This record gives sequence, C-alpha cells and structure tokens, in this order.
Amino acid sequence: MTHSSDIRPDSGSLHASDSRGSYRQRLWAIAFSLLLLGGVCLPFDLPVAAWMKTHGLPREVDRLLNFTEIFAHGTGITFLFVALLGLDRSLRSRPAWPHVFARMVAALLTTSLCTSALKSLVERVRPRAADLGSLASVFGTFGTSALIDGRSGSDVMSFPSGHAAAAAAFAAALAWRYPHAATVCAVGAALAAFQRVSSSAHYPSDIALGAAVGLLAASVWLGPPAVCARSSPIEPTPK
Repeated sequence: MTHSSDIRPDSGSLHASDSRGSYRQRLWAIAFSLLLLGGVCLPFDLPVAAWMKTHGLPREVDRLLNFTEIFAHGTGITFLFVALLGLDRSLRSRPAWPHVFARMVAALLTTSLCTSALKSLVERVRPRAADLGSLASVFGTFGTSALIDGRSGSDVMSFPSGHAAAAAAFAAALAWRYPHAATVCAVGAALAAFQRVSSSAHYPSDIALGAAVGLLAASVWLGPPAVCARSSPIEPTPK
C-alpha cells in the first residue's frame, strides 16, 4: 500500500533530464526579463506613484490586494509553510527534509539576506515619504533629498522591494515542489507585489527588480531536486 509519506518519481517530477529544461534556467530567464522590465519602468515610477498617492484604487480592489500580502510577508509565509507541513505529509519524511523542505526554506532566507544587503547599500525614498511634486526626475527618489521632513528609517529603504522578492522566491519554491500549481503561484506573487505599489510603499521598478532578486536568490537552491518534487499531498487514511 502506498502512503502519502513516500517520495516517489512520477510524471510531475522535475529532473535534470526533463525535456522542458532546467528549472533553474527558467528562473534565470524570468529574472532577466524582470531586470529589463525594471529598467523600462523607471520613467513611469513618478507618475504611477503620484497617481496612487492622490487617487488610489477602489476600496474592494485594495482589500483583495491587502489580503495577498500574506504571500509576501515573513509572518504570512511562515504560516503558509506550517500549513504545508500539515497538508503534505511527505514534507515531514526523512528524505524530504534535506532535499525538498530545507531547500525551500533556504531559498527564502537567501532572498531575505540579499534584499537586506541591497537596501543597506542603496537609499531610495518610498513614495509615501517623498515629496514627489518637487522632483525633476525619477533619479531624485534616490538618496534622501526628496524625503519629507520628519521621515527616516525604513522610509529610505524602497529599493528593492523585499515583499516582491519574498513573494517571487516563495512562488518559485512552491512551483518547484508543486509544478501543477505554478500559474496560481505566479498570480499570487504578482498580486502581492502590486500591493506594494498600490499602498505607496514602492515604485514599479522596485517590485520588478525585487522580484528578479528573489528569483535569482531562490535559484541557488531550486535546481533539479535529488528526490521527486511532487507527490500527493493528501491521501485517504486506510481503515
């Protein structure tokens, strides 16, 4: 009798010989596209940020986006990981810990370290803390000259978006483990990232480049796994 704790090959496995190509290489391709998108977004950062500050989105849309923040926040991701451990018993088996679950966690931790390092190196005023009307160009958002009096601390840590990076890395880890849910994971990450723009916490380029950082950091750990990257999360308990 097959138990849900077994880790076994199946048609959903992600192996190095998979004709679809290396999962890591696909992450690199998406990350490179996001890097280009970040550069394209720079000229639109100021008008988008100004519109969000003065107009914003409909209340119901804001509520939906605020809910998706669970997909990008440290506490929310921890809760979801705990839920995964309860739903997918194979993650609790001895073979899965070093080869699957530990690598998923490592992808998130590496992403957090990378974004923290970049934030400490590059100062950029968040839209909510910037006097956007006084800026002649988007490059005025870098540094502290656009900072509204009395603001400091995290208000100059807009670049890159840590939430977008975490959401992208978490989506990549989930899609690596559950390839059949890749589209749902991507949509969740995109909504969570856009929430940072709608809340005036980041500029569009911040979330595009943050997501790229998340995918690149996660790709260090999410190559073809040594064991199956997919198994049945829940099976009926034998009577």
